[in-house]
Amino acid sequence: MQQREAFIDLLKTLVRHPSVVGAEHSFFRVLQRELEERGARVTWYQGVLVAQGNAPESGFFSAHIDRNGLVCTGPNEFQYAAFVAGNRSDLLGNSVSEGLMMKIVDRFRATPVMAYEPWSGGYLGQGRIIDTYVCPYRNNLIFEVEGLESLVAGTPVAFNDHLLVADGLLTGQLDNVLSAAHLIHLFALGFQGTALFTAEEEAGKSWRYLLEWFRRFNGSTDQLVVLDTSPFPDRAAADCQQLVLRRRDANAPFSPRMTDRLEDLCREHGISYRFKDDYVQQLAEQVAQPTLPLSLGSTELGRIVAASDGFVQGTTLQLPTTGYHTMEESCSQEACQAFHRILTRLAGID
Repeated sequence: MQQREAFIDLLKTLVRHPSVVGAEHSFFRVLQRELEERGARVTWYQGVLVAQGNAPESGFFSAHIDRNGLVCTGPNEFQYAAFVAGNRSDLLGNSVSEGLMMKIVDRFRATPVMAYEPWSGGYLGQGRIIDTYVCPYRNNLIFEVEGLESLVAGTPVAFNDHLLVADGLLTGQLDNVLSAAHLIHLFALGFQGTALFTAEEEAGKSWRYLLEWFRRFNGSTDQLVVLDTSPFPDRAAADCQQLVLRRRDANAPFSPRMTDRLEDLCREHGISYRFKDDYVQQLAEQVAQPTLPLSLGSTELGRIVAASDGFVQGTTLQLPTTGYHTMEESCSQEACQAFHRILTRLAGID
């Protein structure tokens, strides 16, 4: 019980610190403090913070730490940070699809936000999103924010978030600060391996930083376990399993050995699980036009496996959530406890 309370306290602290995609540096500072307080040796590289114990080769975990938010792009003009960081807000044919923009256009209306200095994390003010629309001239999603009219272009603006713990659920912008908190907590329990915290995953760039770190030391591995959340349409669908595994994504197949090991651990501990690729395939068979392929999704691990031609391999371990990419993303505490049990076994912690 004491360890569970310590984890919740840590998660509350992390959720309160902004980490908008493309402006994660100040959050890396927060991670460094929390990790070093728990005995980890921390090293910074471009786009990735690496925490290690006394046996760094004993296990490799990774989690992205960026969250969605806005960035000021002109006088009282704001855009979705993931689109800007991913260079998907230009006029050269790489813009975001209309369908994706329509999914987001009403998602954050009336949401409170806060601006911060990206290097130090210093507070610059707060406001509220009052309108969102697609600019017809630039084919871009534009946000109007009340209360932050004086900001200069390039300033990150985070959704003003906090963690709610109620009715057996954890609720907030959990993707992917929840996984980061689990990794930090592992070091408090004695983990001696390597944990990698990556930036710009929401912009599709984190795998580059991760691969560069492994190549920097010519350190091939097939044991990388990438931690993340996995969205489901509602609570009933999310509660059908405690953990989500994958055999592959749209980019590449994952390590059968590591995936089988996770499945064996779930069975050993009586933890319910589902393979997300099987779930997506089942959905595809239920749609009115089954000939239209339903994407298996693109993950950080799949990108790095494909780009490295297997130099870096592994599998994923994910927490089922609802309210994907909103301030009301929720995960059951039961799933978090199952996640913790599997992580401690993988980490060699009794």
